[in-house]
Amino acid sequence: MSRDIFDDAEYDRRLDRTKTRLREENLDAIVVTDPANMNYLTGYDGWSFYVHQAVVVTTDRDEPVWVGRQMDADGARATTALSEESIRAYSDDHVHSPYDLHPMDYVAGVLEELDVSEGRIGLEMDAAYFTAKSYTRLQQNLPDATFEDTTLLVGWVRVKKSDQELEYMREAAEISETAMQAGLDAIEAGVPEYEAAAAIYDALISGTDEFGGDYPSIVPLMPSGDHTGTPHLTWTDRPFEEGDPVIIELSGCRHRYHSPLARTTFVGDPPAELERTATIVNEGIQAALDVAEPGVTCEEVEKAWRETIAKYDIEKEDRIGYSVGLGYPPDWGEHTASIRPGDETALEENMTFHMIPGIWTEDMGMETSETFRVTNNGVETLADFPRKLFTA
Repeated sequence: MSRDIFDDAEYDRRLDRTKTRLREENLDAIVVTDPANMNYLTGYDGWSFYVHQAVVVTTDRDEPVWVGRQMDADGARATTALSEESIRAYSDDHVHSPYDLHPMDYVAGVLEELDVSEGRIGLEMDAAYFTAKSYTRLQQNLPDATFEDTTLLVGWVRVKKSDQELEYMREAAEISETAMQAGLDAIEAGVPEYEAAAAIYDALISGTDEFGGDYPSIVPLMPSGDHTGTPHLTWTDRPFEEGDPVIIELSGCRHRYHSPLARTTFVGDPPAELERTATIVNEGIQAALDVAEPGVTCEEVEKAWRETIAKYDIEKEDRIGYSVGLGYPPDWGEHTASIRPGDETALEENMTFHMIPGIWTEDMGMETSETFRVTNNGVETLADFPRKLFTA
């Protein structure tokens, strides 16, 4: 379980850095509702984020406080090293309640007990599972508190990875390689798309001979045929046909750490235009990787890609990458640094990014991606998988 994945010293360092950020922002507490941030600070790991839950950190308390549904309290005991006093559970009548009850009423009571109800409290206002009602209930219950938007506070604490985090991401990369190969092997004319998706899922969970996989934060994305010009589509019942381009984007997951990987294949003999696009994409990726090192900004990395593809009269307005690591549905991205114009974040050693500079046209798309770690003088790509256009 999660409490055995990292030693206590690592959690202590994470908590200390978070408290330092709170003091820098003149905050008394933060209510953390992003499941990845909850896991990062405590180790809590359960599929319970469909109901309201939180981790509360105050500047003057040694431990964070986990708050969740009563039936999930044993999950906190199983996956964290928190003391019993730091595990608080609300009764089940708060869940999807027809009564005038809401889990944030209970969270407000915890904040009162922690003596911060009149203080400055950070909230993850843009977290996927922090709702508008959550905010208004906290306001109603704590009228003397001052609430601040700290959506990315813990995210920026997470952006540089420890040695153990990096090891889990490398293991996730091994799973990604296995799953990608399974998907490529399954794709051929006449095979339904869902069979390729099933082969990928089997590999994602089966992992390697040494370790298994966890469920990824995003399902395998697999647009094909005319739809490869549209990212973020999944699979259908449609059989693959001769002449179909197929994009596969997936990620292995190891102890909630991800290492995404994308590749493109073609059923039959690929047209010259797609082969040309693949060559350009790979040249651009390599140019971007070549300039990435500590001190270089995210926008400078993107510039190397943009200037490379511009030689071929191609423009791409979207970002080409983002910080990645620990994640829960609906996303494996960390929502902090992005590789795009205007992002002046300077790279630091042990930051990790998913670079996915796809090129999409009205007719078809081409994606190749690499997850990389910033080293002391360059980058380490976590996967070792051929960077080319495949054929089925």
